[in-house]
Amino acid sequence: MKKIGLLSDTHSYLDDAVFNHFEHCDEVWHAGDFGSVEVLDKLKKFKPFRGVYGNIDGKDIRTECPEHLRFDCEGVDVWMTHIGGYPGRYAPVIKADLIKNPPKLFICGHSHILKVQYDPKLALLHLNPGAAGKQGWHKVRTLMRFDLDLGEIKNLEIIELFNR
Repeated sequence: MKKIGLLSDTHSYLDDAVFNHFEHCDEVWHAGDFGSVEVLDKLKKFKPFRGVYGNIDGKDIRTECPEHLRFDCEGVDVWMTHIGGYPGRYAPVIKADLIKNPPKLFICGHSHILKVQYDPKLALLHLNPGAAGKQGWHKVRTLMRFDLDLGEIKNLEIIELFNR
């Protein structure tokens, strides 16, 4: 079993509370829009890390993180990308591949809208952790924690940080 800490859209701001909330996580995942390489470096030093670059991220982050990341973690097929859309409205650039070979867990960021939605047509769980940073129109900064265990996604928690 692995406990995962998931965040997105930090936009160069990494709240110290993230480290407290993810203290007992085995891995930290970031779904893009780091905003600065300092955010990426802090997360990589903190825990085993996986991440994708977002539309605001520069070459420094794009050389370290891919646009799409597809991997297996504890028997769960995971696809993480920054701009992915959501069930019924997937991003055009990935829609065909997603339909052809859907993962069990599809993670994206970009919208700054926290979303947990099951797609019955593709039999996948869609997660968007919202935005952990202060930049954007969102009112509440959010994170997620969950467990992956023997092919199952369990114990999903939504974490609200202080308001922007």
